[in-house]
Amino acid sequence: MYAKNRRIVITGIGVVTPIGMGNIEFTEALRIGMSGVSFIESFDTSEYSTKFAASIKNFNPEQFIEKKKIKKMARFTQLGFAAAKMAIEDSKLNIFKEDLSRIGVITGTGMGGLDVIEKEHQNLILKGPKKVSPFLIPMIITNILPAEIAIKYGFTGPNYSIASACASSNHAFGDALRLLRSGDVDVVISGGAEGTIVPLGLAGFCSIKALSKRNNEPQKASRPFDKTRDGFVIGEGAGIVVIETLDHALKRDAKIYAELAGYGASNDAYHITAPEPKGNAVVMAMEKAIKDAGISKDKIDYINAHGTSTELNDKTETLAIKKFFKNKAYNIPISSIKSMTGHLLGAAASVELIATVLAMQAGFIPPTINYEISDPNCDLDYVPNKARIQQITCALSNSLGFGGHNATVVIKKYDK
Repeated sequence: MYAKNRRIVITGIGVVTPIGMGNIEFTEALRIGMSGVSFIESFDTSEYSTKFAASIKNFNPEQFIEKKKIKKMARFTQLGFAAAKMAIEDSKLNIFKEDLSRIGVITGTGMGGLDVIEKEHQNLILKGPKKVSPFLIPMIITNILPAEIAIKYGFTGPNYSIASACASSNHAFGDALRLLRSGDVDVVISGGAEGTIVPLGLAGFCSIKALSKRNNEPQKASRPFDKTRDGFVIGEGAGIVVIETLDHALKRDAKIYAELAGYGASNDAYHITAPEPKGNAVVMAMEKAIKDAGISKDKIDYINAHGTSTELNDKTETLAIKKFFKNKAYNIPISSIKSMTGHLLGAAASVELIATVLAMQAGFIPPTINYEISDPNCDLDYVPNKARIQQITCALSNSLGFGGHNATVVIKKYDK
């Protein structure tokens, strides 16, 4: 039976990002305001207008995945699988004592196995159809990540992937929240993964002029809300969390990080890449999330912004926050960790939820680094350049995707 008042909590975290892997490393990177942006070294960028990205340099898939399986997984699956393994271990979920039919897996990704598509297309053109890998199709489909997690652990509950560009992971969290409230499952492994720093991906984003061209100082290129912002920085990574009903968590004496309290979604119905300039649908997503959480918007004391470092997104999101919170908007700390991690596309919302939860645990607000020149269209408190020591009790995390997809989640500090 669906019960909106059924409390849902986060009990395990796994994260793989350009600024750190695992809870401790990632938390410290957020605290010091580390940049994960650097010049691309995996391929020649001489003909590209942007020559840098937020790449993960220290990821060894053999630490998480059987060696024989690694070559059968696209980059996004490797990253997501690693994050899931960390999250499940962190949660201390004992799969030998669980009803595996009541454990689901719901993940998000924006682009799936683009690296595999690129590689196998080259094989097709240069070597012919017989040289295309028999694993091409299962490697590129977006649902292969939750499938691989289920196969590894034997989870037979609901299992699927969501693709809504940069809002994918928040939509996955929203579905997980509703599924848990329905009573059909006890646990959902949820989050997102992306791995598209390949020639085709970079070329595509360069062509639509979405990326920063600050090639003279790449670590300062991602500068959300700064007046001199000129585009986002493409990144890669994964964030997976274990989400379960409070009753189930208490029954197994699990560590509880935070409460996933509310979810709201909307669409701009305006343009394939540009946000609707008045921000009304973003307001709607925040409004729905607050209502779903059953709280007053006055309770929000931090907003993890989508904050892409693009001209239109930052201005529109700021306007939407001011429309929704009115004068209170000026008193709410807001930050964009994309200033550090780059834009992880379909994984962005998952890593940003995790950043919010870890900051909530540690008692600080992550900074928006590279903020130097104020923009009159972006005039709120963006926690510039340095983390702020402050307790977070209730936060919003916004995600806005190409196609006009908006998704917001509410995260609350767990209170017995």
